[in-house]
Amino acid sequence: MKFLKKNMSMYIPKTITILFCVFQFGIWHTKAQQDPQYTQYMYNTQIINPAYAGSREALSFGLLGRIQWVNFEGSPKTGTFTINSPIGIYDNMGLGLSIVHDQIGPASESNVTVDYAYGIPMAADSRLSFGLKAGLDIMDVDYSKLDIFNPNDPFFQNNVDQKLQPQIGGGIYFNTNRFYIGASVPNFLNTKHFDESALDELEEDGVAIERLHYFLISGYVFDLNPNLKFKPATLIKAVSGSPVQWDASANFMFNEKFTFGASYRWSASISAMAGFQLSESFFLGMAYDYQSTDIESFSDGSYEVFLRLDIFKNPDRIMIPRFF
Repeated sequence: MKFLKKNMSMYIPKTITILFCVFQFGIWHTKAQQDPQYTQYMYNTQIINPAYAGSREALSFGLLGRIQWVNFEGSPKTGTFTINSPIGIYDNMGLGLSIVHDQIGPASESNVTVDYAYGIPMAADSRLSFGLKAGLDIMDVDYSKLDIFNPNDPFFQNNVDQKLQPQIGGGIYFNTNRFYIGASVPNFLNTKHFDESALDELEEDGVAIERLHYFLISGYVFDLNPNLKFKPATLIKAVSGSPVQWDASANFMFNEKFTFGASYRWSASISAMAGFQLSESFFLGMAYDYQSTDIESFSDGSYEVFLRLDIFKNPDRIMIPRFF
C-alpha cells in the first residue's frame, strides 16, 4: 500500500498537469454547446474519450438510452452503443466502436466512430493512454415538423437527408484501479448540425457550424469499510459562447453489488442514480434528473438507463471491481 501511494504521488501530479493544460488551452477555441449530455458519464466514457477503449481489461459492451425533458415537445432523445476490448500481445492497445443517435425536434443525428487507444504502462498498476476517434456523422432535418411562419419559404422546401460528414477526435486518459482522469475533444472538425436558433440569423435554414467540445473527466474510489466504497466523480464540458457545464457526483457501492448516489449539474439539474451489479459480467444503471430551471414546469424530468456487459475478463489484471 505504501508503494502504491508513493508511486501515485510521483505520476499523478504530472499527468494532471498535462491534462489540465490541454483542457485549458482548448477552452479558448470553442464556440457553442450542442452535443448530447449524460448523467451517467462515469460509465459512458468511451463516447467522449477514445483513449478509454480497452481500459476495462475485457470485451465490454455498453448501451445507454436517455429521454430528456419528458412531455416537452421536441425534447432530446439519445441512444448510444459502445463496444471495446484490449488488443495486442501485451494488451497495451484498445479498439472499439461507438454509435450515437440523437434526436431533437425536427432533426436527427447519428455518428459511428472507431476508437483506438495506445496505453503506456506506468508504476503501481497505472496506465496512460492516448486515443483517436474517426468515423462519420449523418444528419437529417425534416422542416415539416417546424412551426414556420411562411411554410412556402424556399429555404424550407428541401429537407436535409442523410448529410454525411467526417468526424475525427482525440483524447488522453490516465487510470489506476481506483483513480482516473481524462481530457478529450470528440470531434476536431467543423461539421454542421441543426440549430433552431439559427433560423432567425443569417443561416436561415437552421443549419449551423458544430462547435468543438472539450471534456475533462475524473474520479476516485475510496474504501470506507470492507463493505462500502465511495466514488466522487466530476465532468467539465466547455464550449465558448455557452456557459461551462460542470457536473459533480457522489456514488456509494454496498457489498460490491448495489450503487446509490446523486449528481448536480451547475445551474441546470440535480439527479438521483442507482446501479446494480446483477452478475459478475452484467451491470444496470439508472438515473433521474430534476431540472432546476424553469423548463421543469413544462416537463416531467429526464430519465436515463445504462447497461454494461463485460466478457472474457482478465482475472490477473482486475483486482477489484472497477466502478468506472
